[in-house]
Amino acid sequence: MPDLLSLSNRLAGETSPYLQQHKDNPVAWQPWDAAALEAARTAGRPILLSIGYAACHWCHVMAHESFEDAAVAAMMNRLFVNIKVDREERPDLDQIYQSAHQLLTGRAGGWPLTLFLTPDGTPFYGGTYFPKTPRYNLPGFADLCERVAALFAERGDEIARQNDALRAALNQAPAAGDGAPLDAAPLTAARRTLLQSLDREYGGFGGAPKFPHAPDLAFLLDCGDDEAAAAALLTLDGMAAGGLYDQIGGGFCRYSVDARWEIPHFEKMLYDNAMLLALYAEAWRRTREPGYERVAAATAAWLMRDMQAPQGGYYSSLDADAEGEEGRYYVWQREDIRALLTAAEWRAVERFWGLDRPPNFEHRHWHLRQAAAAPADAALVAGAAQKLLNARAQRVPPGRDEKILSAWNALGVAAMARAARFCERPDWLASARRALDFLRANLWRDGRLLATCKDGRAHLGAYLDDHAYLLAALLEMMQADFRAADLAWAGELAETLLARFEDKEGGGFFFTAHDHEALIQRPKPGFDNATPAGNGVAATALQRLGYLLGEARYLEAARRTLELFRPQLAQPGCASLLAALAELLAPPAIVLLRGPSAEVAQWQRRLTREWHGITLALPNGLALPAPLAKPESPQVNAWVCSGVSCLAPVGDFDELRRIMFPAN
Repeated sequence: MPDLLSLSNRLAGETSPYLQQHKDNPVAWQPWDAAALEAARTAGRPILLSIGYAACHWCHVMAHESFEDAAVAAMMNRLFVNIKVDREERPDLDQIYQSAHQLLTGRAGGWPLTLFLTPDGTPFYGGTYFPKTPRYNLPGFADLCERVAALFAERGDEIARQNDALRAALNQAPAAGDGAPLDAAPLTAARRTLLQSLDREYGGFGGAPKFPHAPDLAFLLDCGDDEAAAAALLTLDGMAAGGLYDQIGGGFCRYSVDARWEIPHFEKMLYDNAMLLALYAEAWRRTREPGYERVAAATAAWLMRDMQAPQGGYYSSLDADAEGEEGRYYVWQREDIRALLTAAEWRAVERFWGLDRPPNFEHRHWHLRQAAAAPADAALVAGAAQKLLNARAQRVPPGRDEKILSAWNALGVAAMARAARFCERPDWLASARRALDFLRANLWRDGRLLATCKDGRAHLGAYLDDHAYLLAALLEMMQADFRAADLAWAGELAETLLARFEDKEGGGFFFTAHDHEALIQRPKPGFDNATPAGNGVAATALQRLGYLLGEARYLEAARRTLELFRPQLAQPGCASLLAALAELLAPPAIVLLRGPSAEVAQWQRRLTREWHGITLALPNGLALPAPLAKPESPQVNAWVCSGVSCLAPVGDFDELRRIMFPAN
């Protein structure tokens, strides 16, 4: 193919740390923008699209093997317009092209995602990681590029027909509902499916690799029966005992490569830790087992220590690699640990952390997990962990992706606020407030939400998940620390969802706004992935706000969303939508407390210890919209509401308890 255009690497000006990792590659990488797409169209040249993220181990491997190699880069520059995308900044593109990869190959995708596109953006060939030379039953990347370029040049008509079929498949409307009323059958089916796939020894679902599946665990906890709750708690216990959980510094890695939760893929993501923090705090509230509170506390401490920017927002992730090796920052030599500890500390942790057994990571290192019963003296374990944490802090740390994403920060805010309320930790609440204030000051511009911010530069129009998660986070914050400004912002976000994302004809919400750039597909996601489905979170949040404000439009939008997705609700991966369905079928009880600030806060703390429903503490002196505008009083009054109907006010806490818990 003749060299029809000469491009240079344009990633130096990008905000994404992942793109910045590739700014010095000899590959003439382009960001996804109009200039790059126009270059491909003008030259009639195929696009090589590479999608990854900063903490991705195999992305680093492919970069070192191929993208840093001058000869491979020269070939790529000669044959393609090469576009690099951060899947965390552009989840719209990642969703589309992961779906396209599955249609093309019949296999699930992953990262790095490597696709070859015609100049109009339609993929015609692809895969994930490709080695530089053939191995792992995969072709060598350089040879593959030459073959794909020849295919594009010689078989254009065949590719065009395939592209037409692919676009039609991507844009096929979901199966329409049968018009039957929404009922509890999908809830029953999902519970049964999850319990059938439960690993009854270690917890979790299925075999290796094993992921936390936080939305599924939250669903089981909320099913209301002992068997489902026990399955969720078994999984939380297994994860906390394994190496998926950082026994020294707190927080969870992305997934376990084995079924025992022992050896993780070492990247740590904000979204996983946010969702798991909320679950462990909920488990503590329900059971009062101290282990759940310890895990919640250590995870919250990690978020504040390692992941919160000085300006308030939460960073995105920590890399799996340090000094070029996966897990190097986290693993140990046994004698190095022994040298750091007293004899008593060593006796306490040797069996507990599995240091009396053969090395469990690459046959030469120990990755700590709870391999035996905890010693009687927990203080010795805590002291040993602190010494190891101090020693580990002297190592070269993993890379940190310091972009601040609206969606993931919203998950962090919601989790920290919820955990603060359940565990009575005002420092966690202050952390959540700082992050929320950062979002409002930096990513909310003239009534529009932006998706990402790095080094003071916020840009990219926000997606469905950003709006839905932030609305849900505001509802959590209002329960922990009610402020009228948060309620007003929640109303603005709800109106934005209806005006800019809702499908008025078909129901549900598109992932991108109505004025977003035109792409080969406009997804309307209903399945949970690594993060909850935006349609499920939006439906739940809109219902709750609709009940609080008596706004029928919000309730109707949620109902239409569930009717749209009704045919898939019983399938695995719909836990977020099922949470909305459960609250549509049985609207949550809401307790409104009004009166002097200190007394209102005390009532709320007492109620929260026994009940996890929606509680708003509304001190005197606040101007509130109906139906929240309850009369002020020199003593606390409580209104118990279901949907938009409220009982007469109650001024005695014991009477409130009798109403809330009649069986007691």
